[in-house]
Amino acid sequence: MTTYIMERQRVMKNIEIAFATITLQKVISLQISDETNITDAIIQSNIQEFFPEYNLIEMSVGVFGKRIYTPEEYQIKDNDRIEIYRPLNKSPNQKRLDRAKNNK
Repeated sequence: MTTYIMERQRVMKNIEIAFATITLQKVISLQISDETNITDAIIQSNIQEFFPEYNLIEMSVGVFGKRIYTPEEYQIKDNDRIEIYRPLNKSPNQKRLDRAKNNK
């Protein structure tokens, strides 16, 4: 009797990692394995090299504009766009108030 051992094929997913500042926007495409979480994907993308002044791993993230509060638990799907959100310098309301003051 012959016994066959089947190996689980590694499923690769195509994703994008995106981050932007006022002066530079980077979107990096990469392939990741099925087990990769968001934090690992950000590290694998090497996007940190373009933005050394930011600690991208510690920043808020989302997928297609929807905030992900537990990035280590999120199951990444094929063709996801992972967005890294930088903190706002001013709230939109504060910006409007500043513009109104300057226009007087």
